[in-house]
Amino acid sequence: MEYTPDWKSLRKHEVPAWFQDAKFGIFIHWSLSSVPAFAVVGKGDITEVMKKEGFKGHFKNNPYAEWYLNTLRIEGSPTQQYHKESYGENFSYYNFASIFNEAIQNWDPNEWADLFQKVGARYVVLVTKHHDGFLLWPSKYQNPHREKYFASRDVVGELSTAVKERNMKMGFYYSGALDWTFNESPIKDFISFVTNGSLDPDYADYVKNHWYELINLYAPSILWNDIGYPPVGNEKELFAFFYNKTPEGVINDRWMKLSKNIRRALKFWPLGALVSWLAKRTLIKGGSSLKPPHCDYITPEYAYFKKSMKEKWESVRGIGNSFGYNKMEPESNYLTLEKLVVMFIDIVSKNGNLLLNVGPMSDGTIPETQKNLLLQFGEWLDTNGEGLFDTRPWLRAESQTLDAMEIRFTQKEDALYVFLLGKPSEKRIIIKSLVIDKNANIQLLGHPENLKGEQNGDNLTIILPENMPDAPAYGIKIDPKPER
Repeated sequence: MEYTPDWKSLRKHEVPAWFQDAKFGIFIHWSLSSVPAFAVVGKGDITEVMKKEGFKGHFKNNPYAEWYLNTLRIEGSPTQQYHKESYGENFSYYNFASIFNEAIQNWDPNEWADLFQKVGARYVVLVTKHHDGFLLWPSKYQNPHREKYFASRDVVGELSTAVKERNMKMGFYYSGALDWTFNESPIKDFISFVTNGSLDPDYADYVKNHWYELINLYAPSILWNDIGYPPVGNEKELFAFFYNKTPEGVINDRWMKLSKNIRRALKFWPLGALVSWLAKRTLIKGGSSLKPPHCDYITPEYAYFKKSMKEKWESVRGIGNSFGYNKMEPESNYLTLEKLVVMFIDIVSKNGNLLLNVGPMSDGTIPETQKNLLLQFGEWLDTNGEGLFDTRPWLRAESQTLDAMEIRFTQKEDALYVFLLGKPSEKRIIIKSLVIDKNANIQLLGHPENLKGEQNGDNLTIILPENMPDAPAYGIKIDPKPER
């Protein structure tokens, strides 16, 4: 169909099957912040910092290394102290551009794409411009405030080619509302956060031109905007253009616009304080209080839903507590394989995808801790991915065994997949409230022989193989799937 730039038409766009099937994508935050590679550690991830210290404490002690420039501008912040000690008071953040551009000459996009394919990712989302305004492609629409403020290689183009050659989908992140080269005032609290984006019509044109250029030059399958969109921008025209050019493309949820009048109202103390309190509660739960009139999916950050969602969603997080590379972050901050596997199964069972971030060093090296975790995850998926990729949520997402081991369900065609979130202590497991066909085949994924099952009322007993291999979780396939 032909889409027109109005919400009624755009809302007819359906989430394509490939995105429903994909389940696992790789996010990449790589910019000038990877040179200093510093953020505060020891306070937890974004939701934990927000819960303990609120917006002011969060921004001064931001765990996100990619926010280095903003945190540097906050007087008395640990980042400001680190920067002075490491580079001197007169060393500008923008001086990192020449260092970064020299370092990236060693980068090999094919190594990244090979890794992402090997671990089972179905799509990749690259940050093309973060809030610091630095571009990872040679745009003809250059920054009016910073001369030659872009990468010395066409990172967007080179990676897009490598990813697509391996039959993965390519997506682009772009910081729509925020660009700290257009506003040098730091974000210190909630009000400065929502009012920091430029209201200048020239900035709206700058953003619009970049999005159209990215679509026309590199043909992405995903538009992943962040923080919001310029108030005078016309996102409806952009969405219609994208859908007509890429009918199976998808658009995320972070496109909300805040007008000058709304921003002015939020500066009125009682209203601003109330909205700030509500936003804090929402963000602690990983949600977004600002949802646009149309999107294909929603993107909770460092959070997951407790129940299966009808609306398609994508959980977004780093392997550690930062998206951009943070050399200060201890390995204890990183996800373990066990936590990653259990989290992924839970997300998929509830109609979600996982967009897991890697934060490369300035020369493009993916840190070994991150790389090793991805490879371990890929090995687990080699055995169990059948029960996750290309699946849909079942009638219910969760159950337990009689000894309280957590279970998650997915379904594909005529099969039900039952995931045990942990290693059973006994050979015999009893799953609550699961009634299967008496002639159903039961198979442990990765194990060639059928398992024995016995129905005891509404509970299903399964006899597991001897010497179960150590794994964070185990998938069991039941064919045909039960009706309840």
